[in-house]
Amino acid sequence: MVLGKRVRIRAKGKIFEGIAMPSFTGNFVLKLDSGYNVGFKEYELLEVFEESLPKTEIKKLEKKDGLPNVKIISTGGTIASKIDYRTGAVTSQFTAEEIVSEVPEIAEICNIDAELLFNILSENMKPKNWIELAKRVYNALKSYDGVIITHGTDTMHYSSAALSFILSTPKPVVFVGAQRSSDRPSSDAAMNLLCAAKAAISDVGEVTVCVHATTSDDYCFLHRGVKVRKNHTSRRDAFQSINARPIAKIDYPSLNVEWLSWRLKRNERPLDCKAKLEEKVALIKFYPGLSAEIMEFFHSKGYRGFVVEGTGLGHVSTDWVETVKRIAEDSVIVMTSQCLWGRVCDRVYDTGRYLLKAGVIEGEDMLPEVALVKLMWLLGNYDLEEAKKLVKQNLVGEIEYRSSY
Repeated sequence: MVLGKRVRIRAKGKIFEGIAMPSFTGNFVLKLDSGYNVGFKEYELLEVFEESLPKTEIKKLEKKDGLPNVKIISTGGTIASKIDYRTGAVTSQFTAEEIVSEVPEIAEICNIDAELLFNILSENMKPKNWIELAKRVYNALKSYDGVIITHGTDTMHYSSAALSFILSTPKPVVFVGAQRSSDRPSSDAAMNLLCAAKAAISDVGEVTVCVHATTSDDYCFLHRGVKVRKNHTSRRDAFQSINARPIAKIDYPSLNVEWLSWRLKRNERPLDCKAKLEEKVALIKFYPGLSAEIMEFFHSKGYRGFVVEGTGLGHVSTDWVETVKRIAEDSVIVMTSQCLWGRVCDRVYDTGRYLLKAGVIEGEDMLPEVALVKLMWLLGNYDLEEAKKLVKQNLVGEIEYRSSY
């Protein structure tokens, strides 16, 4: 059995050497030292090496006088992952120290202290993890000039939104992830981390997300944590600011920063942490024919917060109006749009006017995921009537009152 071992083979008249990988096609798959995989239908096995799996040398980073101090908190995800050569899957295996060791250039930007909080993929992130993460960041902000959070990309925009509401921060809090694991030649991990380090020592005073802005290795965008969304499954420029410009552009490799829009600045707000979330909030995506019974079901289970992804300007079937009116008496119902770009306006068509009269609250230009997390936070920290008032207000940049995009 050579799976996961380093081997040398002869194929197509040439000698190849690399790690034997799993295959679902029947071909023999080899990961070359370049990081790329090649497959062969016919080959001759020449040698199996005892030293099978590559080992990463952990480099010790020495702190330098005069540099800012940044805390990096690892939660797992692709940026903290590498190939499991026995299964071919990408798994979370790196500690936070190993991530930093892979990018020694970071030692020229700031002094790093690293810790592993979670070692999970982002689909396993839960509201209780947001609370624990927020508390850990809150404590780190008392001693460090900025905090970097490594996170899986699939739900990173949920987590950045959660910390945006939970934390009032006078310093940069920067989420960073990667679409390609660190052991792939096309990995975006190192560049993203270096740009995140630059952001973490900047004059920003809010929660942000720092990732590739294009498919090339030319610059990153720094996005507001409540205005960003992952819009592609695999591209390195998957994240975009929605209904807003990114906060900044960070060139690579120069790491020069160009500010693109308004931002909360360092020391503009006091440090605070309101780490309570009401988990019984539902995000409902409306589609033609969907019955209002789904809202009644959640309501019967004790849910008092609802975010609806309506069509267009924020609509659901008129069949929903009476149900909405009844549930709105003891619940908060926020209308958002599946369109993402643009804003909700339920005053244009009759259906929207009926919904407003029934008690629906317009979500303005908030992303549905952001509205969900905001409502979780509001219902966890305020009574129902206060939550209804605050959900309409721009608290941390989640609402742009003027539509420019």
